[in-house]
Order: sequence, then structure tokens, then C-alpha cells
Amino acid sequence: QVQLVESGGGLVQAGGSLRLSCAASGRTFSTYGMGWFRQAPGKERDFVAAINSSGGRYYADSVKGRFTISRDNAKNTVYLQMNSLEPDDTAVYYCAAAALVRSYSLHPANFGPWGQGTQVTVSS
Repeated sequence: QVQLVESGGGLVQAGGSLRLSCAASGRTFSTYGMGWFRQAPGKERDFVAAINSSGGRYYADSVKGRFTISRDNAKNTVYLQMNSLEPDDTAVYYCAAAALVRSYSLHPANFGPWGQGTQVTVSS
């Protein structure tokens, strides 16, 4: 089973940028869809972005035009480039794998396994 480790979180001022990375173990990474989710204190875990095995991308409306998801199958890594960050982007960000990523399957319940999460804090 694939194991995931996120990195790249931190503290940034509003308007700044961060790039999150999610490194995966296993030899079948290229066949998985991958997603990024976030969870703020006291809130549910929400979809942020996903990319399927053929490179198709999906974004939450709140991050369209600001965030970009990409993957490097040679490095078994998926990235989330976050630009124009806002205080409302503050959350723990998680990556997760899925056998199938389509527009109708972006709920967290359709993803797993999960990484341990990385904190992103955006100050105003």
C-alpha cells in the first residue's frame, strides 16, 4: 500500500506563496489519482485539488486561479503550488491517493491512504 509524506507547509503573509510536496512510496504511483485536502480547526476536511493518472486536474472554486496541482511520476511526488494566499487558506493540508479521480469522486471518503498533514498558516 502506498505511503504518503507531506512537506512544505509554514507561515506566510497574505499574498505570498508556498509549494507543498507529497512524496509517495511504492512502484505504482503513476497509476493513482492524487488529491489535496485541507482542514481548519473545528471544520470538516475539504477538497482542494486533485489530479488523475492521465494528468486531468480538478480544483475547488475557492482556489481556482491561485493554486496549481502537478505530479512528477519519476519522483513519485505530487505538488500543490499555492499563490496569492489568503488568511482563509489557513489549515492543515493533507494529500491522499485514490484509484479513480473524476469530477464526481472528489469527496474525502473516496480517497485513502492519507498523509500526516502539513500546517499552512497565512497571516493578514
